[in-house]
Amino acid sequence: MPPATESCLLEVCDASKRYLGVQALDRASLQLRHAEVLAVIGENGAGKSTLIKILSGVEQPDGGEIRLDGTPVRMESAKTAVQLGIATIFQELSLCDNLDIGANIFLGREPHRAGFVDRDRIRRESQAVLRRVGLNLSPAVRVGALSTGQRQMVEIARALSVKARVLIMDEPSSSLSQVETEQLFRVVRELKAGGVSILYVSHRLGEVKAIADRVVALRDGKNAGELAREEIEHDRMVRLMVGRDAMQFYRHEPHPPGELALQVDNLRVPAFPGTSLSFVVRTGEIVGLAGLVGSGRTELLRTLFGVTPPLAGTIRVAGQPIRMSSPQTAIAAGISLVPEDRQHLGLILRMAIRENLSLPSLRRQQHAGLLDRSREKALAAEMLGRLAIKATGDRQIAETLSGGNQQKVVLGKWLATEPRLFLLDEPTRGIDVGAKEEIYRLMEELARRGAAILMASSDMEEILGMSDRVLVMHEGCIAGELARNELDEEVIMGLATGQSLAEA
Repeated sequence: MPPATESCLLEVCDASKRYLGVQALDRASLQLRHAEVLAVIGENGAGKSTLIKILSGVEQPDGGEIRLDGTPVRMESAKTAVQLGIATIFQELSLCDNLDIGANIFLGREPHRAGFVDRDRIRRESQAVLRRVGLNLSPAVRVGALSTGQRQMVEIARALSVKARVLIMDEPSSSLSQVETEQLFRVVRELKAGGVSILYVSHRLGEVKAIADRVVALRDGKNAGELAREEIEHDRMVRLMVGRDAMQFYRHEPHPPGELALQVDNLRVPAFPGTSLSFVVRTGEIVGLAGLVGSGRTELLRTLFGVTPPLAGTIRVAGQPIRMSSPQTAIAAGISLVPEDRQHLGLILRMAIRENLSLPSLRRQQHAGLLDRSREKALAAEMLGRLAIKATGDRQIAETLSGGNQQKVVLGKWLATEPRLFLLDEPTRGIDVGAKEEIYRLMEELARRGAAILMASSDMEEILGMSDRVLVMHEGCIAGELARNELDEEVIMGLATGQSLAEA
């Protein structure tokens, strides 16, 4: 590790951490300078989360040293980190929905006056930090009524209220719209101008290029390299992360579409009762579903899976009309849904991998009316191997897996039902480029074998790279349909923002 410079605020020197025989960090080091945005990148399992936990006082390193302003410090707890001016915003936000904004900002450190909580001070100081992050809301608004982007800004406001000198942001834009992400970037730049140093952890390499002053890459718990501002390019970052040259991850080879797998006529979904949708998906086809956040993509997929039964219209699967009244109806018809929120909707986190994999197909794992553990174990072994799930075994708890491996478990449990139609909602959200490539390879294999795939994604490269056709949604309607040879980012964005196909 190079010697510290005068401008260095926070240093991690040769940090190591081991979990149950797995070396999560192996003598990893970094330097965060005063008033800079330092991005940390790496595949799932590279050590990023462990590093964040150590710096935030959640975990203790097995070896190495942390220095603040050149002085060794010990992060004994999260409270210690905050007292030292280090605040962390984790990917899974930790706000209390039942409390108002002001109460969340001062939760656990409420100011008192004459033995009572000083609500006037909470309101006054909360308003000041909310203005600083550009959130024009009253501190009295209940957090449960806020959008994801607004919650993210409240988390930042809470960090600023403790006068943080270092702000650690873990995948801060993973659930944000494009507009909210731009607002986040504006706040990050203003914080940097105000002297705050920011450690920005993200899988979104385009964002890293837009916001970072430097990049540090981790691979297998070790330092893989560093890039200065003028060196930050997509291919260079990928090369550092995966240890090889950047390659074409989108290897989609269009196949002649087969029979109708899904036919939707005049479908009205509850979220957009005044509109209707009609489209088809054929076997062997990957159809992309593009659109801005709130355009109705997720709502459409949930209706097709019976989570929210349709108000009107017809759904035909393999030519047969289906009254989509529940997810059980959809599963029986050969439909599977990989939801956007894998942790809350895709997995039971406290259950083992084996149990998660067998859940949708329990009837197939039964013998004489009882669960056959040998069949369940055989299924788990098949999926662990087929999907290259990195785990200590099928009894590992799902919560302890990396994001990419959790997503593979979600895919594996639906593969076990042998569906004819896959509904994929943001299938690679929050996972690294290596895991993305493996999921794309699986999608390609499924399409080649005759499955039909309807994929909603906010990742434009993913839409362009993996789709045979693209349906673009705007305010609950299909604004346009594009064949593969017509796919163009500007045209898609034009349709997504309300232009007609002729205008786009």
